Amino acid sequence: MTASPSLQKTALFAAHQKLGARLVEFGGWEMPVQYGGIVEEHKAVREAAGVFDISHMGEFFVCGAGALDFLNGLLTNDVAKLANGQGQYTLMLNEQGGVVDDLIIYRLAEDKYFLVVNASKIDEDRAWVQKKIPADVNFADKSDVYSALALQGPKALEIARAFFGAGWPEPKRNEITISSWNCQEILTARTGYTGEDGVELFFANEVAENFLFALLEAGKPFGLKPCGLGARDTLRLEACLPLNGNDLSAKRTPLEAGLGIFVSLTKSASFPGKDVLLHQKSEGVKEKLIAFRPKEKGPPPRPHYPLFQGTTQVGEVTSGAPSPTLGHGIGLAYVRVDCAKPGTLLEFEVRGVRVPVEVVKKPFYKRPISASI
Repeated sequence: MTASPSLQKTALFAAHQKLGARLVEFGGWEMPVQYGGIVEEHKAVREAAGVFDISHMGEFFVCGAGALDFLNGLLTNDVAKLANGQGQYTLMLNEQGGVVDDLIIYRLAEDKYFLVVNASKIDEDRAWVQKKIPADVNFADKSDVYSALALQGPKALEIARAFFGAGWPEPKRNEITISSWNCQEILTARTGYTGEDGVELFFANEVAENFLFALLEAGKPFGLKPCGLGARDTLRLEACLPLNGNDLSAKRTPLEAGLGIFVSLTKSASFPGKDVLLHQKSEGVKEKLIAFRPKEKGPPPRPHYPLFQGTTQVGEVTSGAPSPTLGHGIGLAYVRVDCAKPGTLLEFEVRGVRVPVEVVKKPFYKRPISASI
Protein backbone atom coordinates (compact mmCIF):
# COMPACT_ATOMS: atom_id res chain seq x y z
CA MET A 1 0.00 0.00 0.00
CA THR A 2 1.32 3.46 -0.90
CA ALA A 3 1.98 5.72 2.08
CA SER A 4 -0.07 8.88 2.47
CA PRO A 5 2.25 11.93 2.69
CA SER A 6 -0.25 13.94 4.76
CA LEU A 7 -0.48 11.48 7.67
CA GLN A 8 1.96 10.80 10.48
CA LYS A 9 3.57 7.37 10.53
CA THR A 10 5.05 5.32 13.34
CA ALA A 11 8.54 3.82 13.17
CA LEU A 12 6.79 0.49 12.44
CA PHE A 13 5.07 1.71 9.26
CA ALA A 14 7.38 -0.25 6.94
CA ALA A 15 6.95 -3.33 9.13
CA HIS A 16 3.17 -3.11 8.76
CA GLN A 17 3.57 -2.97 4.98
CA LYS A 18 5.81 -6.06 5.06
CA LEU A 19 3.19 -7.86 7.17
CA GLY A 20 0.46 -7.05 4.64
CA ALA A 21 -1.56 -4.69 6.82
CA ARG A 22 -4.48 -2.70 5.51
CA LEU A 23 -3.69 0.88 6.54
CA VAL A 24 -6.20 3.61 7.41
CA GLU A 25 -6.25 7.10 8.88
CA PHE A 26 -6.70 7.25 12.65
CA GLY A 27 -6.30 10.46 14.65
CA GLY A 28 -3.98 11.93 12.03
CA TRP A 29 -1.89 8.74 11.79
CA GLU A 30 -1.67 6.05 9.12
CA MET A 31 -2.24 2.87 11.10
CA PRO A 32 -3.05 -0.80 10.46
CA VAL A 33 -6.77 -1.56 10.79
CA GLN A 34 -6.23 -5.27 10.14
CA TYR A 35 -3.81 -7.88 8.79
CA GLY A 36 -5.56 -11.23 8.27
CA GLY A 37 -9.00 -10.03 9.39
CA ILE A 38 -10.65 -8.32 12.35
CA VAL A 39 -12.52 -11.37 13.65
CA GLU A 40 -9.42 -13.59 13.35
CA GLU A 41 -7.30 -11.04 15.23
CA HIS A 42 -10.00 -10.48 17.86
CA LYS A 43 -10.20 -14.22 18.56
CA ALA A 44 -6.41 -14.49 18.72
CA VAL A 45 -6.37 -12.00 21.59
CA ARG A 46 -9.23 -13.73 23.41
CA GLU A 47 -7.77 -17.23 22.96
CA ALA A 48 -3.97 -16.76 22.67
CA ALA A 49 -2.29 -13.38 22.11
CA GLY A 50 -2.08 -10.42 19.78
CA VAL A 51 0.37 -7.55 19.41
CA PHE A 52 -0.72 -4.00 18.54
CA ASP A 53 1.36 -1.04 17.41
CA ILE A 54 0.56 1.73 19.89
CA SER A 55 3.54 3.91 18.90
CA HIS A 56 1.16 6.69 17.86
CA MET A 57 0.33 7.32 21.52
CA GLY A 58 2.18 10.07 23.39
CA GLU A 59 4.88 9.68 26.04
CA PHE A 60 5.38 12.53 28.50
CA PHE A 61 7.88 12.74 31.36
CA VAL A 62 7.31 15.04 34.33
CA CYS A 63 10.15 15.42 36.83
CA GLY A 64 11.22 17.62 39.71
CA ALA A 65 10.59 18.38 43.37
CA GLY A 66 7.17 19.84 42.61
CA ALA A 67 6.06 17.10 40.21
CA LEU A 68 3.70 15.35 42.62
CA ASP A 69 1.87 18.51 43.67
CA PHE A 70 1.66 19.70 40.07
CA LEU A 71 0.24 16.42 38.76
CA ASN A 72 -2.20 16.10 41.64
CA GLY A 73 -3.49 19.55 40.73
CA LEU A 74 -3.78 18.59 37.07
CA LEU A 75 -5.28 15.07 37.10
CA THR A 76 -8.41 13.58 38.69
CA ASN A 77 -6.95 10.52 40.41
CA ASP A 78 -4.81 10.78 43.56
CA VAL A 79 -1.22 10.63 42.32
CA ALA A 80 0.01 10.62 45.93
CA LYS A 81 -1.21 7.03 46.25
CA LEU A 82 1.38 5.80 43.74
CA ALA A 83 4.48 4.05 45.04
CA ASN A 84 7.54 3.89 42.80
CA GLY A 85 6.80 1.52 39.92
CA GLN A 86 3.03 1.84 40.17
CA GLY A 87 0.54 3.28 37.68
CA GLN A 88 -3.07 4.42 37.59
CA TYR A 89 -5.74 5.39 35.09
CA THR A 90 -6.67 9.06 35.39
CA LEU A 91 -8.18 11.96 33.48
CA MET A 92 -7.23 15.49 32.53
CA LEU A 93 -10.23 17.83 32.58
CA ASN A 94 -11.07 21.30 31.37
CA GLU A 95 -12.51 23.95 33.69
CA GLN A 96 -16.07 22.78 32.87
CA GLY A 97 -15.30 19.23 34.03
CA GLY A 98 -15.19 17.84 30.47
CA VAL A 99 -12.52 15.32 29.50
CA VAL A 100 -9.46 16.74 27.75
CA ASP A 101 -7.86 13.29 27.78
CA ASP A 102 -7.83 10.01 29.64
CA LEU A 103 -4.40 8.59 30.29
CA ILE A 104 -2.17 6.32 32.34
CA ILE A 105 0.38 7.77 34.74
CA TYR A 106 3.29 5.78 36.21
CA ARG A 107 5.63 6.78 39.00
CA LEU A 108 9.13 5.79 37.86
CA ALA A 109 11.00 7.27 40.82
CA GLU A 110 10.47 9.64 43.73
CA ASP A 111 10.21 12.75 41.57
CA LYS A 112 9.82 11.22 38.08
CA TYR A 113 6.53 10.38 36.34
CA PHE A 114 5.71 8.83 32.97
CA LEU A 115 2.40 9.67 31.25
CA VAL A 116 0.94 7.78 28.28
CA VAL A 117 -1.60 9.95 26.45
CA ASN A 118 -3.88 9.47 23.46
CA ALA A 119 -2.42 9.97 19.98
CA SER A 120 -4.95 12.55 18.80
CA LYS A 121 -4.49 14.54 22.01
CA ILE A 122 -0.68 14.88 22.15
CA ASP A 123 -0.56 18.51 21.00
CA GLU A 124 -3.55 19.56 23.09
CA ASP A 125 -2.24 17.75 26.18
CA ARG A 126 1.23 19.23 25.80
CA ALA A 127 -0.19 22.75 25.53
CA TRP A 128 -2.46 22.17 28.56
CA VAL A 129 0.46 20.90 30.68
CA GLN A 130 2.86 23.66 29.61
CA LYS A 131 0.23 26.31 30.32
CA LYS A 132 0.02 25.22 33.96
CA ILE A 133 3.49 23.89 34.80
CA PRO A 134 5.39 25.67 37.63
CA ALA A 135 9.08 26.61 37.65
CA ASP A 136 10.16 23.69 39.87
CA VAL A 137 8.86 21.03 37.46
CA ASN A 138 10.46 19.81 34.23
CA PHE A 139 8.34 18.53 31.36
CA ALA A 140 9.50 16.58 28.31
CA ASP A 141 7.40 15.30 25.43
CA LYS A 142 9.28 12.20 24.15
CA SER A 143 6.50 11.04 21.82
CA ASP A 144 8.73 11.44 18.76
CA VAL A 145 11.49 9.15 20.07
CA TYR A 146 9.46 6.30 21.60
CA SER A 147 7.75 3.37 19.92
CA ALA A 148 5.41 1.02 21.76
CA LEU A 149 3.67 -2.33 21.42
CA ALA A 150 0.75 -3.76 23.37
CA LEU A 151 1.05 -7.53 23.86
CA GLN A 152 -2.38 -8.77 24.94
CA GLY A 153 -4.11 -12.09 25.59
CA PRO A 154 -4.14 -15.09 27.94
CA LYS A 155 -0.71 -16.20 26.64
CA ALA A 156 0.84 -12.71 26.58
CA LEU A 157 2.84 -13.13 29.78
CA GLU A 158 4.16 -16.54 28.66
CA ILE A 159 5.36 -14.94 25.44
CA ALA A 160 7.01 -12.05 27.27
CA ARG A 161 8.81 -14.46 29.61
CA ALA A 162 10.06 -16.52 26.69
CA PHE A 163 11.10 -13.39 24.79
CA PHE A 164 12.99 -11.62 27.57
CA GLY A 165 14.30 -14.71 29.33
CA ALA A 166 15.25 -15.32 32.94
CA GLY A 167 15.67 -12.24 35.08
CA TRP A 168 13.01 -10.20 33.28
CA PRO A 169 11.36 -7.99 35.93
CA GLU A 170 7.74 -8.95 35.30
CA PRO A 171 5.38 -6.20 36.44
CA LYS A 172 2.27 -6.91 38.45
CA ARG A 173 -1.07 -5.44 37.38
CA ASN A 174 -0.84 -1.62 37.11
CA GLU A 175 2.93 -1.64 37.57
CA ILE A 176 5.87 -0.66 35.37
CA THR A 177 9.42 -2.05 35.28
CA ILE A 178 12.62 -1.16 33.43
CA SER A 179 14.67 -3.84 31.67
CA SER A 180 16.76 -4.21 28.53
CA TRP A 181 16.74 -6.03 25.19
CA ASN A 182 19.86 -6.07 23.02
CA CYS A 183 21.33 -3.38 25.27
CA GLN A 184 18.28 -1.15 24.71
CA GLU A 185 16.13 0.12 27.60
CA ILE A 186 12.59 -1.27 27.66
CA LEU A 187 9.79 0.10 29.81
CA THR A 188 7.23 -2.63 30.51
CA ALA A 189 3.81 -1.62 31.87
CA ARG A 190 0.88 -3.89 32.66
CA THR A 191 -2.47 -2.23 32.11
CA GLY A 192 -4.19 -3.07 28.81
CA TYR A 193 -7.13 -2.01 26.67
CA THR A 194 -8.63 -5.31 25.54
CA GLY A 195 -10.15 -6.94 28.63
CA GLU A 196 -7.26 -9.42 28.67
CA ASP A 197 -4.00 -9.54 30.59
CA GLY A 198 -0.84 -8.33 28.93
CA VAL A 199 1.92 -5.75 28.80
CA GLU A 200 2.78 -2.51 27.02
CA LEU A 201 6.38 -2.25 25.85
CA PHE A 202 8.04 1.16 25.27
CA PHE A 203 11.39 1.44 23.49
CA ALA A 204 13.47 3.62 21.13
CA ASN A 205 12.31 4.10 17.56
CA GLU A 206 15.67 2.84 16.28
CA VAL A 207 15.00 -0.74 17.41
CA ALA A 208 11.26 -0.81 16.66
CA GLU A 209 11.18 -3.02 13.57
CA ASN A 210 13.72 -5.53 14.85
CA PHE A 211 11.92 -5.65 18.18
CA LEU A 212 8.52 -6.34 16.60
CA PHE A 213 9.75 -9.12 14.31
CA ALA A 214 11.74 -10.74 17.14
CA LEU A 215 8.65 -10.65 19.37
CA LEU A 216 6.45 -12.15 16.64
CA GLU A 217 8.99 -14.94 16.15
CA ALA A 218 9.11 -15.67 19.88
CA GLY A 219 5.33 -15.68 20.03
CA LYS A 220 4.76 -17.91 17.01
CA PRO A 221 4.58 -21.18 19.04
CA PHE A 222 1.96 -19.54 21.28
CA GLY A 223 -0.30 -18.37 18.44
CA LEU A 224 0.72 -14.69 18.54
CA LYS A 225 -0.69 -12.57 15.71
CA PRO A 226 -0.20 -8.93 14.70
CA CYS A 227 -3.46 -7.05 15.27
CA GLY A 228 -4.91 -3.78 14.04
CA LEU A 229 -7.27 -1.05 15.16
CA GLY A 230 -10.35 -3.00 14.10
CA ALA A 231 -9.77 -5.76 16.64
CA ARG A 232 -8.64 -3.25 19.24
CA ASP A 233 -12.00 -1.50 18.97
CA THR A 234 -14.15 -4.63 19.24
CA LEU A 235 -12.02 -5.94 22.12
CA ARG A 236 -12.18 -2.72 24.14
CA LEU A 237 -15.89 -2.36 23.43
CA GLU A 238 -16.63 -5.86 24.78
CA ALA A 239 -14.74 -4.83 27.94
CA CYS A 240 -16.67 -1.48 28.03
CA LEU A 241 -13.45 0.54 28.00
CA PRO A 242 -14.21 4.08 26.75
CA LEU A 243 -12.67 5.59 23.64
CA ASN A 244 -11.76 9.27 23.76
CA GLY A 245 -13.54 11.11 20.98
CA ASN A 246 -16.43 8.64 21.07
CA ASP A 247 -17.40 7.87 24.66
CA LEU A 248 -15.36 10.66 26.25
CA SER A 249 -15.29 14.29 25.16
CA ALA A 250 -14.74 17.84 26.34
CA LYS A 251 -18.52 18.12 26.84
CA ARG A 252 -18.86 15.01 29.04
CA THR A 253 -17.67 14.63 32.62
CA PRO A 254 -16.12 11.49 34.14
CA LEU A 255 -19.18 11.12 36.38
CA GLU A 256 -21.48 10.96 33.36
CA ALA A 257 -19.09 8.42 31.79
CA GLY A 258 -19.22 6.18 34.88
CA LEU A 259 -15.57 6.84 35.73
CA GLY A 260 -16.10 8.32 39.18
CA ILE A 261 -13.82 5.68 40.72
CA PHE A 262 -10.91 7.42 38.98
CA VAL A 263 -11.83 10.85 40.36
CA SER A 264 -10.66 11.79 43.84
CA LEU A 265 -12.98 14.53 45.04
CA THR A 266 -11.63 14.17 48.59
CA LYS A 267 -7.97 14.96 47.88
CA SER A 268 -6.87 18.44 48.90
CA ALA A 269 -5.55 19.33 45.45
CA SER A 270 -8.00 21.28 43.30
CA PHE A 271 -7.73 20.02 39.73
CA PRO A 272 -9.55 21.78 36.83
CA GLY A 273 -13.26 21.03 36.87
CA LYS A 274 -13.30 19.73 40.46
CA ASP A 275 -15.92 22.23 41.62
CA VAL A 276 -18.16 21.28 38.68
CA LEU A 277 -17.87 17.60 39.57
CA LEU A 278 -18.59 18.25 43.26
CA HIS A 279 -21.77 20.07 42.25
CA GLN A 280 -22.68 17.34 39.76
CA LYS A 281 -22.18 14.62 42.36
CA SER A 282 -24.38 16.52 44.82
CA GLU A 283 -27.13 17.19 42.28
CA GLY A 284 -26.83 13.91 40.36
CA VAL A 285 -26.03 13.49 36.67
CA LYS A 286 -28.75 13.93 34.07
CA GLU A 287 -27.26 11.48 31.56
CA LYS A 288 -25.12 8.35 31.91
CA LEU A 289 -22.98 6.21 29.64
CA ILE A 290 -24.67 2.82 29.45
CA ALA A 291 -24.09 -0.52 27.72
CA PHE A 292 -26.79 -2.09 25.59
CA ARG A 293 -27.39 -4.99 23.24
CA PRO A 294 -30.01 -5.61 20.54
CA LYS A 295 -32.93 -7.84 21.56
CA GLU A 296 -33.02 -9.60 18.19
CA LYS A 297 -30.87 -10.24 15.11
CA GLY A 298 -30.37 -7.22 12.92
CA PRO A 299 -27.90 -4.45 12.07
CA PRO A 300 -25.32 -3.66 14.77
CA PRO A 301 -25.42 -0.25 16.45
CA ARG A 302 -23.04 2.43 15.24
CA PRO A 303 -21.94 5.82 16.66
CA HIS A 304 -24.50 8.65 16.43
CA TYR A 305 -27.55 6.42 16.01
CA PRO A 306 -30.36 8.00 18.08
CA LEU A 307 -31.89 6.01 20.94
CA PHE A 308 -35.61 6.23 21.65
CA GLN A 309 -38.06 5.29 24.35
CA GLY A 310 -41.37 5.32 22.55
CA THR A 311 -41.52 8.50 20.47
CA THR A 312 -38.99 10.38 22.63
CA GLN A 313 -35.28 10.44 21.84
CA VAL A 314 -33.50 9.72 25.13
CA GLY A 315 -29.90 9.33 23.99
CA GLU A 316 -27.32 8.66 21.30
CA VAL A 317 -24.96 5.78 20.56
CA THR A 318 -21.29 6.63 21.08
CA SER A 319 -19.71 3.24 20.21
CA GLY A 320 -21.17 0.19 18.52
CA ALA A 321 -20.05 -2.90 16.61
CA PRO A 322 -20.69 -6.62 16.15
CA SER A 323 -19.13 -8.61 19.01
CA PRO A 324 -17.02 -11.51 17.70
CA THR A 325 -16.99 -13.12 21.15
CA LEU A 326 -20.72 -12.84 21.85
CA GLY A 327 -22.06 -13.19 18.32
CA HIS A 328 -24.35 -10.15 18.38
CA GLY A 329 -24.17 -6.37 18.28
CA ILE A 330 -23.14 -4.34 21.32
CA GLY A 331 -22.95 -0.64 22.05
CA LEU A 332 -22.34 2.21 24.46
CA ALA A 333 -24.56 5.29 24.60
CA TYR A 334 -25.35 8.33 26.69
CA VAL A 335 -28.99 8.22 27.78
CA ARG A 336 -31.24 10.06 30.19
CA VAL A 337 -30.51 8.83 33.69
CA ASP A 338 -34.06 7.50 34.12
CA CYS A 339 -33.38 5.19 31.14
CA ALA A 340 -30.01 3.95 32.36
CA LYS A 341 -31.04 1.02 34.58
CA PRO A 342 -30.14 -2.47 33.29
CA GLY A 343 -33.23 -4.14 31.87
CA THR A 344 -34.61 -0.91 30.39
CA LEU A 345 -35.92 -1.42 26.85
CA LEU A 346 -35.06 1.17 24.19
CA GLU A 347 -34.73 1.33 20.41
CA PHE A 348 -32.03 2.69 18.13
CA GLU A 349 -32.94 4.00 14.71
CA VAL A 350 -31.06 3.21 11.49
CA ARG A 351 -32.31 4.28 8.05
CA GLY A 352 -35.77 4.90 9.47
CA VAL A 353 -36.05 1.46 11.06
CA ARG A 354 -36.28 0.96 14.84
CA VAL A 355 -34.20 -1.86 16.41
CA PRO A 356 -35.18 -2.98 19.96
CA VAL A 357 -32.33 -2.99 22.50
CA GLU A 358 -31.91 -3.66 26.22
CA VAL A 359 -29.68 -1.78 28.66
CA VAL A 360 -27.29 -4.30 30.26
CA LYS A 361 -24.74 -4.33 33.05
CA LYS A 362 -21.13 -3.48 32.14
CA PRO A 363 -18.94 -5.06 30.90
CA PHE A 364 -20.13 -7.33 28.10
CA TYR A 365 -17.09 -9.56 28.57
CA LYS A 366 -14.84 -10.51 31.51
CA ARG A 367 -11.86 -12.75 31.00
CA PRO A 368 -12.06 -16.12 32.79
CA ILE A 369 -10.63 -16.10 36.32
CA SER A 370 -8.23 -18.89 35.37
CA ALA A 371 -6.69 -16.56 32.78
CA SER A 372 -5.95 -13.84 35.36
CA ILE A 373 -2.48 -13.58 36.81
